[in-house]
Amino acid sequence: MVKTSELKQKEVININDGKRLGIASDVEINMDTGSIESIIIPASGKLLSLFSKESDIVINWSNIKKIGVDVILVDGAGI
Repeated sequence: MVKTSELKQKEVININDGKRLGIASDVEINMDTGSIESIIIPASGKLLSLFSKESDIVINWSNIKKIGVDVILVDGAGI
């Protein structure tokens, strides 16, 4: 079992090309089921995430392949 607090502040890596996507800063939770739907990585250069969320990277939970101690590995094809 993974706590949402454990997901935040981990670096997210795309396993397809090894690219660092950023640091997970938030999660989206389905309130009906209580399950995590996705993790959110703020767009680079955003000041305290106060601006538009349009350029945030949203990774669906199904694309998360491995959650390690320091990183989250995702299948980010097309990102």
